[in-house]
Amino acid sequence: MASVSLHLSSRLHVTPPRFSSLRRPRLAPIKALSVPSTALTQDDLKKLAAIKAVEYVSSGMVLGLGTGSTAAFVVAEIGSLLSSGKLTGIVGVPTSKRTFEQAQSLGIPLSTLDEHPRLDLAIDGADEVDPNLDLVKGRGGALLREKIVEAASDKFVVVVDDTKLVTGLGGSGLAMPVEVVQFCWKYNLTRLQELFKDEGVDAKLRLDADGKPYVTDNSNYIVDLYFKTPIKDAGAAGKEISALEGVVDHGLFLDMTSAVIIAGKDGVSVKSK
Repeated sequence: MASVSLHLSSRLHVTPPRFSSLRRPRLAPIKALSVPSTALTQDDLKKLAAIKAVEYVSSGMVLGLGTGSTAAFVVAEIGSLLSSGKLTGIVGVPTSKRTFEQAQSLGIPLSTLDEHPRLDLAIDGADEVDPNLDLVKGRGGALLREKIVEAASDKFVVVVDDTKLVTGLGGSGLAMPVEVVQFCWKYNLTRLQELFKDEGVDAKLRLDADGKPYVTDNSNYIVDLYFKTPIKDAGAAGKEISALEGVVDHGLFLDMTSAVIIAGKDGVSVKSK
């Protein structure tokens, strides 16, 4: 794996590590990048990590564009590099309506998987990252489109801050989302609760700011699962959830990540497979 270096001035200068063609090779150690001399805000760190992620992008690529606060910095950086001419020939496939609107406003050419069924690279955030670089995603409500787009990508780079690191998925105690059809949603909420009763899971329908059921871009509802302890076997849990009729998809993103860029109070680091 190639070396990683950082010179913190107005921008990052990073040589991205090479990815292995194998899906789950040995984990490489975290490579710490140099620490800025002055304290940075959380948004500053997200921006630095986003710029680092965009170093993986080359002209002519077809990119999966993620959703969320950190992914928005990535999209903004791609738009800036296209505007300046430093990147050319980029095509983006957005994972949500709001990412579509942001990318369109920045002049990023957009397409769909129907037109580009294989992507070179996807960049997105995550809600939890475990030591194997498996993820919980979807607290922003875009889990289905994110998973479709990122599964179609040759490489998947994740950008997070260090508060998203967990020893096991579900370990943050925050929501692990499950997208379900509106038809008989309560029936499926009950079944999801029952499925993990031994783990003491709370299953709750996600509501919007007006107290109404949150509706995804795909016109579905989301049932959020709150685990009291980390999920013992995320692979088995994912299969059990997916087996329920009426479940569209879940927020466990397993064996998909190529590299994770981690922004923390001491700077930015990279962990890759």
